[in-house]
Amino acid sequence: MNTESRISKIGRFFREDDGPTAVEYAVILALIVITCMSAVSLLASKTKGSLDASAGAISSAL
Repeated sequence: MNTESRISKIGRFFREDDGPTAVEYAVILALIVITCMSAVSLLASKTKGSLDASAGAISSAL
């Protein structure tokens, strides 16, 4: 594939509506993934703290 053909395909991609739509979907997906990862990380740290407190209470009770 020659360079001129690649450039024309890239130009056509950005001129058509599909290009910006694909970029918008990619940004939305990235934001959703980042939000989910943050939520899981926060939940994991809160759960760890709760389990550590429970383990400490059980150990002191025995």
